[in-house]
Amino acid sequence: MKRPAFLNLRRLEGRIVALFLALLVLVQLTSWLITYANIRRSTEVAVEAELKTGQRMLAHLLAQGALQQVAVLRQLENNHGIRSVLAEASGMAPTEFAETLFSALDSKNKHLVDASVIAYVAADFHLVTATRPQAEAFAALLPALIQAKEDEDAGNIASGRASLVLVGGRAYQLVFVPVKAAGLGGWLLMAVDLQAEPLHELQTLSGLSSTFLLRQGQQAWTPLGSVLDQNTAAAVAGQVQVGTPAFTLQLGEEEMRGLYVPLLHSGEQQLSVLLLRSFDQAFESYRTLRQTQGSLTVLGILVFALGSVLTARRISRPIKTLADSAERLGAGDYDTPVAQDGNADEVGDLARAFEAMRQGIQERDASLNELAFKDQLTGLPNRAGFVQQLERWLSGHAEQPCAVLTLGLDRFKHVNDVQGHDFGDLLLHKVALRLQELLPSTEDILARLSGDEFAVLLSDADETSALALADAIHRDFERPLRLKDQTVDLSAGIGMALSPAHGQDAKLLLSRASLAMFEAKKRQSGSVLYSASLDAGSQESLSLLSELRHAVEAGELRLFLQPKVDLQSGRIISAEALVRWQHPQRGLVPPMLFIPFAEQTGFIRTLTRWVIEASAAAWAQAHAQGLALRISVNLSTRDLLDQDLPAKIQTLLDAHGARSDALCLEITESAIMDDPQRALHTLEQLHARGFKLSIDDFGTGYSSLAYLKRLPVHELKIDKSFVMAMETDLGDAKIVRSTVELAHNLGLSVVAEGVETAKAWRLLSALGCDEGQGYFIAKPMPHEQFIAWLQAWRAPDLSDSDADTMLDQLG
Repeated sequence: MKRPAFLNLRRLEGRIVALFLALLVLVQLTSWLITYANIRRSTEVAVEAELKTGQRMLAHLLAQGALQQVAVLRQLENNHGIRSVLAEASGMAPTEFAETLFSALDSKNKHLVDASVIAYVAADFHLVTATRPQAEAFAALLPALIQAKEDEDAGNIASGRASLVLVGGRAYQLVFVPVKAAGLGGWLLMAVDLQAEPLHELQTLSGLSSTFLLRQGQQAWTPLGSVLDQNTAAAVAGQVQVGTPAFTLQLGEEEMRGLYVPLLHSGEQQLSVLLLRSFDQAFESYRTLRQTQGSLTVLGILVFALGSVLTARRISRPIKTLADSAERLGAGDYDTPVAQDGNADEVGDLARAFEAMRQGIQERDASLNELAFKDQLTGLPNRAGFVQQLERWLSGHAEQPCAVLTLGLDRFKHVNDVQGHDFGDLLLHKVALRLQELLPSTEDILARLSGDEFAVLLSDADETSALALADAIHRDFERPLRLKDQTVDLSAGIGMALSPAHGQDAKLLLSRASLAMFEAKKRQSGSVLYSASLDAGSQESLSLLSELRHAVEAGELRLFLQPKVDLQSGRIISAEALVRWQHPQRGLVPPMLFIPFAEQTGFIRTLTRWVIEASAAAWAQAHAQGLALRISVNLSTRDLLDQDLPAKIQTLLDAHGARSDALCLEITESAIMDDPQRALHTLEQLHARGFKLSIDDFGTGYSSLAYLKRLPVHELKIDKSFVMAMETDLGDAKIVRSTVELAHNLGLSVVAEGVETAKAWRLLSALGCDEGQGYFIAKPMPHEQFIAWLQAWRAPDLSDSDADTMLDQLG
């Protein structure tokens, strides 16, 4: 199950909620820890205050007990019966004395007789009588106590005093009053054993636990009286820290605070009281506060979590909306506006920026579509636009037939060359208007595919409809078109393809209609409907390309060389490289059957590479035998447009150890004029590397002398059509002479092609031509035979050639 966004830490919403909650929890935890520490510190202070208050209360309770005991002694001392007893008390048994005292006391004080020792001591401090035998020990302590009281009270002891004493390993509260009866004197004293009674009273009043402790020397503390049970009191006694008034001790699992209060130090005996307060119980009193704080913390976290989720959603939802808009933009949907909430915050600014971007992209996309799918000259769909609309029509009308017609104007290039491009553009625009008027339906589509080619989609049309439209176009074109005071005759070849008969793919239909159009122009038959037989030539071309690739890989190509002779010395100084194809089934395939095809398909670059490499290898063989030979290689238009050509040629030469002067690179005028700037750049690079450059078939192109002067070439080759006709045609002879003179004036050497006779050789030599090439010298031969032929070469005797008459006519 997919988690909510606010629980997913990979999402912005989840990270915002997590950050807010983490900060809140940190703050709340810090606050809770500080509050806990303060509560604990407050508890420590409160417990310490309670213990000190308990110390004061215990002192007050002991003092009250002493006052009560003094009051009892006063009551006895003022009783006439007791005075009589005291006068005759000498030798009285303790039991009898106790019973006498018991009868003299009121009911609320009778218990003191049982809980204490009461004695009568004469003025000379000897014990007269007592309620218990151990009174001797108290009587012995009396002089020192009286002296201490006299020193303390400056002799005023008439009111009676109390002291703590240790006798027989027990602690007592000793009080005494003087006997003032006439003839008696002495003292009445009472010693009350310190038990747990005052401690229980203290616990009732303050809630403190306490224990009287006694220690003999360095022995362990012994509980004397306690509100705790015996084992607990013993455990507490073992944790007393002398010298530390308030300290911590552990009672089972309960943490306690203790206050050590020394009461009496007599010799090696020490009497103290230990006051105890449960720290855990005191701290527990703050439970409500802590629970309230905890509840508020949890509630705050929940409320803050809800608020952070709402805040995160308020932030993330617009961003998610913008992300969705970005995805739509990425998918090409430029029509749906970006949602904006109207807020003036940063997210609102971002949304408005996205919307501005969408509008800008929409406008640019519309502009690009205009450029990509529309012909700027005629306003009609271009090839891409026509294919797009044809595909849309075919997908939406699968069951309906249609026809695709392609139309190619005749002689448009001639009109463009003669009248100029502006005139040609105007002609195309007018033709588009006339074709648009001939469409039978508004659903039909007219497009301009390229220079002089148009296409028509006839919706819901069969063969009859297609032929009717083609016939209507031909009839309309019989009317001349008048432009800028010029009359232009129109004619066109029209090809037709039908759907579904000839296919249901847009590109297939268009290509088959174009194939039929080319056939119509070839036959000059006006209109041709596509048939399967028209694809035979196309299939043959595909087969030829595949076989040509295989020929390079399988080594079926052969290098032939045709020698060039120095017309003045008769020495062979160079040769032209020619390629032949030794097909395993077709035999030796003539160059004219595959070279033009290679140029059209771009495969000519592969053939050029092969010829250069083979020529470099042939040069290396001749060089190894001491023969000086330069080999000429033809470059095509596609070769010249390759800016990396110089480096590629150099790499092939380096592989065979050949220098740049091993090759002469021949370029036709038409190859240069297709793209003069790029061609010139390539030629300059070749010239810089030291290659000899030659203009092939000079005189058949349209290059100007001014442009020829700019070319970094070294040689001109006169086309064989002039050379072969010069023996009989004085005009061609003059052309040859002028070309030779022109080349020499430009610093170029001249090579004549088509030297078929001795007379041609002699004429060319007389006209100053530098080199000659033709069947009279030798036909092209396999390069394996060339070296042997070269070594056997002897220049022919030209003395019998009849060239004098032509030379006389040339003057």
